[in-house]
Amino acid sequence: MTHADPMQHTSKIFRWLATLTVALATVVSARAEIVEQTLSNGLKVVVKVDRRAPVVVSQVWYRAGSMDESYGTTGVAHVLEHMMFKGTHDVPAGEFSKRIAAAGGRENAFTSRDHTAYFQTLQKDRLELALKLEADRMSNLLLSADEFAKEINVVKEERRMRTEDNAQAKLYEALMAAAYQTHPYRHPVIGWMADLESMTVEDARRWYETWYSPNNATLVVAGDVDAERVMAWAGQYFGVIPARDLPPRKPLIETEQIGMKQLSVKAPAKMPLVALVWQAPRLNDPAADWEPYALEILAGVLDGHASARLNQSLVRDQRIATEASAGYDAIARGPSLFSVDAAPVEGQSIAVVQAALKQEIARLIDAGVSESELNRVKAQVLASQVYQQDSLFYQAMQIGEWTTAGLNYRDRDTRFAKLRGVSAEQVREVAKKYLVDDRLTVGVLDPLPMPEGKPAFQRNLIGGGHGR
Repeated sequence: MTHADPMQHTSKIFRWLATLTVALATVVSARAEIVEQTLSNGLKVVVKVDRRAPVVVSQVWYRAGSMDESYGTTGVAHVLEHMMFKGTHDVPAGEFSKRIAAAGGRENAFTSRDHTAYFQTLQKDRLELALKLEADRMSNLLLSADEFAKEINVVKEERRMRTEDNAQAKLYEALMAAAYQTHPYRHPVIGWMADLESMTVEDARRWYETWYSPNNATLVVAGDVDAERVMAWAGQYFGVIPARDLPPRKPLIETEQIGMKQLSVKAPAKMPLVALVWQAPRLNDPAADWEPYALEILAGVLDGHASARLNQSLVRDQRIATEASAGYDAIARGPSLFSVDAAPVEGQSIAVVQAALKQEIARLIDAGVSESELNRVKAQVLASQVYQQDSLFYQAMQIGEWTTAGLNYRDRDTRFAKLRGVSAEQVREVAKKYLVDDRLTVGVLDPLPMPEGKPAFQRNLIGGGHGR
């Protein structure tokens, strides 16, 4: 009696899963109608019709984030985000949020390195309210010295809470400042405290007058809506706002790293942490590029599920770490990073865990990735992308992120196909090319005793966005 090779059978299963995932993505894409128009003042309007629920998400994205700030005014993008809720002539301070809440909606905003976005989720028949309010504050914001004085203190307290009193956030901040030598990604989104201390309402006003223009913005609406009606409202409320001359954006190129960097941060914490980041490329041309897709699959090989390599080796087998992870984000306006990090178990040294992380990468470079493992990871990566399409908010987010990064959101299907086509050799090749010491920055959190009664902060190392 003959027996089939179980690895061959597993490989077939995951090939089928990957095929099914791409098919599901095609179904989702076909079900959702996308209409796009650019108004005469330069505002891009994208409407994605999805009729599965009587709900709508409205988002306004400005292509202005912390990377556009100047030395001495770091944090101003996030400060202005706070000030956008401080009122206009027609909508007094605090009224924006009250009116959205009274309509049964939810709203908020966030600032990142690449952009600032404002969003609302409402019943579909209340969309016009959100558009009217957003258009009003795009052009009629009141920036009073009194309101600024209150809000800058809120932001400074936010920095104290999220960074000054959070050891892991302090490590991340120092790590980014070291990993990027010349690119403004080296500055924290929330800003350096010294810049916040010296910031004035005039700094916020200059930022608003420079970047908050329809020709530097994208309106994204997703949900159970009539696209023609949305376009009419966009023209009615946003179309009357005049465009402004935008400052020329000079190329911001990160200096090529020429040797490993290492840093240590001492701060009160319950456990040590080690993080390794390498300079890596971002996605520039979704159709022609292949390395970003291979790096995304590489991150999935190392992390993303219980049996991924870092968790299996460092946490389960060797039992030297309480957790281990990997990350990579290809969608950005500036240079990307590939990261791995781990928290040692009590009594284990950082040096041992750091060596184990590098050993796993070396093992991958030496032995490569099997077809069965590759197909399993592809299926998981692709499936996670498809499942996220169930969220109206994520659908709108993807359009906004891709657009502000200078990419065409319609290339999503191209991205699925390229991810599915990544080979085991390509995964090995990008690991060998990019995960090398000359591109590496190592950050270590060296814990000091925790003060009595001080709460432990949730781990959130690789990130960078800030909201209200």
